[in-house]
Amino acid sequence: MMTNLFHLAFPVDDLEKAREFYGGVLECEEGRSSDIWIDFNLFGHQIVTHLSKDGGGVKSTNPVDSDNVPVPHFGIVLKMEDWERFAEKLKSKGVEFIIEPKIRFEGEIGEQATMFFLDPSGNALEFKGFQDFSKVFERTTD
Repeated sequence: MMTNLFHLAFPVDDLEKAREFYGGVLECEEGRSSDIWIDFNLFGHQIVTHLSKDGGGVKSTNPVDSDNVPVPHFGIVLKMEDWERFAEKLKSKGVEFIIEPKIRFEGEIGEQATMFFLDPSGNALEFKGFQDFSKVFERTTD
């Protein structure tokens, strides 16, 4: 069954480093490319690194459940088992986390696993894990 795909284009300051990171470290399949951009398959979604003299990077942070969360950031919500495997793979590859893999909002609505790290251009990525995808958008009833 075909689902809708998410597309995100973002700036990087070095395409070869982006290729090594997204293709090598994250193991994203590379799609089309040119001398100024590269398509990657990130868990079935299309991300595109665009060469930019301004590069990427974190502009600010916001406090979320005792962490300073980088803004902007992007990533994927995974099934918990997949998130756990992915976190272990990243650890084994020596990825430096800015927020170590952990459980956020433990025991509350929205409980999730999370981890944050930067790509070589300073773009922040977050990967989340949920036991139950029906809980991703669940709201408190105050």
